[in-house]
Amino acid sequence: MEQHDTPTAYEIMRATLNERQWRVYLAVEAKRIGRGGINLVSREAHVTRDTIRRGVAEIESGQAYLEGDRQRRPGGGRKKLSELDPTLVSDLEALLDPKGDPMSLLKWTTKSIKHLQEALEAKGHKVAQTTVRRLLQAHHYTLQAHRKEHEGATDPDRDGQYTHIKDACAAFEQAGQPIISVDCKKKELIGNFKNNGQEWQPKGQPRRVNVYGFLNLADGKAIPYGVYDVLHNAGFVNVGQDHDTAAFAVESIRRWWVQQGKERYPDAPELLIVADGGGSNSSRGRLWKRELQSLANETGMRLRVCHLPPGTSKWNKIEHRLFGYISINWRAHPLTSMETVVELISGTTTETGLTVAAVVDTNTYPTKIVVPKEEFDALNLVKDAFHPDWNYVVIPQSNDLLV
Repeated sequence: MEQHDTPTAYEIMRATLNERQWRVYLAVEAKRIGRGGINLVSREAHVTRDTIRRGVAEIESGQAYLEGDRQRRPGGGRKKLSELDPTLVSDLEALLDPKGDPMSLLKWTTKSIKHLQEALEAKGHKVAQTTVRRLLQAHHYTLQAHRKEHEGATDPDRDGQYTHIKDACAAFEQAGQPIISVDCKKKELIGNFKNNGQEWQPKGQPRRVNVYGFLNLADGKAIPYGVYDVLHNAGFVNVGQDHDTAAFAVESIRRWWVQQGKERYPDAPELLIVADGGGSNSSRGRLWKRELQSLANETGMRLRVCHLPPGTSKWNKIEHRLFGYISINWRAHPLTSMETVVELISGTTTETGLTVAAVVDTNTYPTKIVVPKEEFDALNLVKDAFHPDWNYVVIPQSNDLLV
């Protein structure tokens, strides 16, 4: 259970003052705030409103100014909850952690203060919401979000594949040969829809966007497929409008090569492509490999492909070196048109020198295309000895094979 990092002013004062001084201090704070002060101080200091009202009464009657060590009447003071209701704390902890009990009152319900109080009352406890909150804090419970740590089952060769990709990248970088990281970013609806994030606007004048983000309300969709040039810290995004298919993925790489890569690497004999193992660039996709064969034939380059192991897409360089900055740049901007999408992507830069270019792809990409086995077997595909399903080279076919 997580401890409090920094004590509040009320916690500091409570530890410093005796009970009468504490009541008077709370009353002074409430009177200083004015209307609603008692309720506000009650919530923030985690005390009952009656305690504050007694302090106010002591101030107004002059008792707050009396000297002496007595803080309350003889025999006064509230008994500890553990004395009055010894099972309260244990029942509260049981509600917070049902331990698989299908009959638990809160197993399928959000554990808010209100719901916890109602569940405790159903068990026979008389308790206020302020008391529930105070008990939670006293036992070091805090509101916490989920933390992403579990990646699920991992492939036994995951670390070996990381090493394989690292070695391949090092060899290409030393030779000055192109290395690209590729992937398709999340599809976006075109229209006056909410885009996560905040931006500076005049007070009380937020952008007004559609309540619902349905496809039938959109003016189309944007499918950004990115190519990140590792050696030049440069991004290229081909924004499609149809479907994210293997043909679209390879066309995006083709456009990068024609518009940028060929000029940067005029004599490159080989291109290293680092991609995820699923989606349009799936390691098991026949269409992906067939389209790569066409690209190899056109460029005359050998295309070396290394796929990341399953469930590790977040480690793809394009995710944190390109897509993350695009999301930051267009946050809180409704993507009202394709031109807006392209401009926001192209305007993405970083202090480390990232540059990004974006183009619109109006082609159509049919789905459910089947590549026959005999056509797939004819591809000039050389598989690596280590994990051949993840690592392979597509070699240009000779002219006689193309006839």
